[in-house]
Amino acid sequence: MKRQTFNDINITPLTDIFLVLLILMMVIAPILDQQGLSLAVPEFVEQNQDNKDAKLLTVQVTSDNRYLINDEQVDEFNLSEIIKSKMEAYPDGLLIQASGESSHQNVVKLMDNARSAGVKSISIVEL
Repeated sequence: MKRQTFNDINITPLTDIFLVLLILMMVIAPILDQQGLSLAVPEFVEQNQDNKDAKLLTVQVTSDNRYLINDEQVDEFNLSEIIKSKMEAYPDGLLIQASGESSHQNVVKLMDNARSAGVKSISIVEL
């Protein structure tokens, strides 16, 4: 008895793989659609321009990751309440002066605390 050879390719496993990938993409797609932090990149401003009219609260993040407001050290646990209490005198927003050696985590923590305190405008400069 002579055996017949099977010359067709079975595409069932390939179809199963594509269906699993389609389901994974349908589950992951809504997660990727989350909004991130929207940042407005400022244009170059000359250094000799007078910004004395701007009323910005200045917070420094030092190289050893301490927070300074008006050259006074602030505890990171009370940061949100202190920013909220001082923002009445500084309606134009918050200026973060971060050292180049400060950690990214501490700068983002400061930004989160400022947002929770109701600050609408945040600017960042490097010391």
